[in-house]
Amino acid sequence: MYKLLFTFVVACIVTFPVFSQITNSGINGTVTSESGEVLLGAAVVAVHDPSGTQYGTVTNAEGRFNLQGMRPGGPYSVKVSYVGYATPSYTDITLLLGESFILDADMKESAIDVEEVVIIGMRPSKFRTTKTGATNNISDEQITSMPTINRSVADIARISPFANGMGFAGGDGRSTNFTVDGANFNNNFGLSSNLPGGGNPISLDAIEEIQVVIAPFDVRQTNFIGGGINAITKSGTNKFKGSAYTYLTNEKMRGNKIGDVDFGDRDEESTNIYGVTLGGP
Repeated sequence: MYKLLFTFVVACIVTFPVFSQITNSGINGTVTSESGEVLLGAAVVAVHDPSGTQYGTVTNAEGRFNLQGMRPGGPYSVKVSYVGYATPSYTDITLLLGESFILDADMKESAIDVEEVVIIGMRPSKFRTTKTGATNNISDEQITSMPTINRSVADIARISPFANGMGFAGGDGRSTNFTVDGANFNNNFGLSSNLPGGGNPISLDAIEEIQVVIAPFDVRQTNFIGGGINAITKSGTNKFKGSAYTYLTNEKMRGNKIGDVDFGDRDEESTNIYGVTLGGP
């Protein structure tokens, strides 16, 4: 009896699933000389310009480096240094949520100290990052510029060509997995396909980036059988900034005629929503 109970407990522990979600980004690439020789031990330092957060590493024997756990967004500045070589600097790099920006650095030999070479980087396209399936990343700029009727995530998720409300690729919205900063916001009762949690518990003004994934082949993303939405909230920077919004509706914003037929006076109704955000160091 005790052996059977012990076997059951061990089986439960071994088969217990571990769930993790995507909340960060990364940069990887190779560092080579002009002749194509890989450089071992080259120092790579990335700085998140708005906050001053630094991430550093060195290249391995194959000249490769891998920076992980970085804050999505940007802009970032990256410097690569090696003894006897000029120090190139890459600026205006923006990281997509859950994806790795590919940065290959070519070092030029320098017998004396010279001014650093500044290279302006372009915003990463979907073809320059490591893909793990059909993915759409929606930046803060897109969220701000997108027209929205009810300020819901469903209004923004329609940027993905696979989206139909909160359902993706023909799936029911109740099978969509929704996370905010890695926390699960699913409607586990399945009574409504409106996510997160059947409403809007988090204002769009608090969200920095949204990632829409369709059946990704990524071991870090689990716990769903359809599409997935990963959202991350804004974090502090070295500058104080804020925003405010208001959302007003009343009966005059609702139609009351079909063709020449007038349905008379509208019933009075009004909804007023106010919001404000403030952030700093």
